[in-house]
Amino acid sequence: MVIRNIRLVLAYEGTAYHGFQRQPNAPTVQEAVEKKLACITGEPAQVIVAGRTDAGVHATGQVINFHTSGRIPIERVVLAFNGIAPFDIVARHPAEVPLEFHARFSARARTYRYYLWRAGPSPFLRRYTCRVRLPADAPERMRTALSALIGEHDFTSFCAAGAETDTRVRTVTQASLTEHGPLLRLTMTADGFLQSMVRIVTGTLLEIGVGKREPAEMAEILAARDRTVAGETVPPYGLFLTRVAY
Repeated sequence: MVIRNIRLVLAYEGTAYHGFQRQPNAPTVQEAVEKKLACITGEPAQVIVAGRTDAGVHATGQVINFHTSGRIPIERVVLAFNGIAPFDIVARHPAEVPLEFHARFSARARTYRYYLWRAGPSPFLRRYTCRVRLPADAPERMRTALSALIGEHDFTSFCAAGAETDTRVRTVTQASLTEHGPLLRLTMTADGFLQSMVRIVTGTLLEIGVGKREPAEMAEILAARDRTVAGETVPPYGLFLTRVAY
């Protein structure tokens, strides 16, 4: 029996799901994906994922891999996957990879984006952006604060309380804020992320943007290694996993 290792890039809207990881009595992305793959391959599927997104978080560049003895041609995997409900999860870029490839442990970097909307309510953007009110100088204040996060640091202050992890040290290689009219886009790239890390960073940035804190305080918050000194955790629906690099 020949075992194949297949890699897929997933895009999904996380609104209807309680995160990626399978849970009892709750719909998850993993459960939906594995059901689709079982229909395609004719055998039980167990996927390995690059990053376990939380409830309500979206993805445009999530990566998974799975092992199968099924014979479906690689070029038909995506066509078959996207033809099976639910249709808020789609697959792209199928590839057969070496058996040792692991979507999580082979990854070198991940990129997340968080979207903030500074205009009036929009029925079309409410699931994908967090609506905020910010003064005109807020983006510049927020950009100044972000520079403190670049490099290798202990990010305990920006980790959900009680999160289980071997280490809270991460290396951030990009932390930027761009403006597109009323839309603000926070982009962070790191070798790994802690639970709710981007959402807590964003909540802290918003406090800096409105003047509740000064930009220089970001470095102090980071050095404190204490979740209670950072800002609030913003809602999940503005967050997207956009890229995983190998």
